[in-house]
Amino acid sequence: MILVTGATGHVGGELTTRLVRSGRPVRALVRNGAEPPAGAEAAVGDLDHPESLRPALDGVRAVFLLPGYADMPGLLGECARAGVEHVVLLSSIAAPDGDMDNAISRFMILSEEAVRASGLPWTILRPSGFMSNTFQWTAQLAAGDVVRAAFPTVAVAMIDPYDIAAVAARVLLDPDHHGRAHALSGPEPLLPVDRVRVLGEVLGRPLRFEGLTDEEAREEMEAGGTPTAYVDAFFRYYADGTLDDSRVRPTVTELLGRPPRTFTQWARAHANAFQEER
Repeated sequence: MILVTGATGHVGGELTTRLVRSGRPVRALVRNGAEPPAGAEAAVGDLDHPESLRPALDGVRAVFLLPGYADMPGLLGECARAGVEHVVLLSSIAAPDGDMDNAISRFMILSEEAVRASGLPWTILRPSGFMSNTFQWTAQLAAGDVVRAAFPTVAVAMIDPYDIAAVAARVLLDPDHHGRAHALSGPEPLLPVDRVRVLGEVLGRPLRFEGLTDEEAREEMEAGGTPTAYVDAFFRYYADGTLDDSRVRPTVTELLGRPPRTFTQWARAHANAFQEER
């Protein structure tokens, strides 16, 4: 049995569906009342309270684990107690920077440290920015043809969560990947204006991009409910330049035998989500 945490999220949902289709027994950890992807067994638990996962971990041999919860060592302890044989942690390309003053880097670093200290066989996945972050623009696209976004000069080699899930499925039951950290990226660095152009082509709309100033970006993030510590973290990455998220890495191709999906492919796969908002 494989337990997938975050099973209704962008990566966890893709992973659960992929494992079900491959015939693997999958248990999907969901919040109360949430429906898991079709074909998966539902389990309820709170990742901030490790003891609540004991029923979900019964009979589980591999876990796909999200980072950043209140007691990561406790979560790993419950996994070990249940007899789990492999943990695949979703981390971030930012984790290796070692910047404990950056709130996002910090919880990734601490999550990785907890996995390494757990005594369990582990694999760490460190993806670049997700293509699914583009869903942040749905309200703007519903209102008109102008997209305004932060950090207009910052290119990111964005990755489709579909590819992260494919890599996770590939390594979950493979002991050859124990003790390894894989850095993952999409096929090319993209500026926000590049994504807007592609979306316009896919949706058949005359979309236009406008970059926010740093002051405007900070104000919008905080007004939207992003914690100040996380706003500061993004500015350290992209305004101060502490993170280069534009690097294209060969890992997806090496592990899957095919190139990572393009942003055009992602946009076509999710075009309905933007059209439904109109």
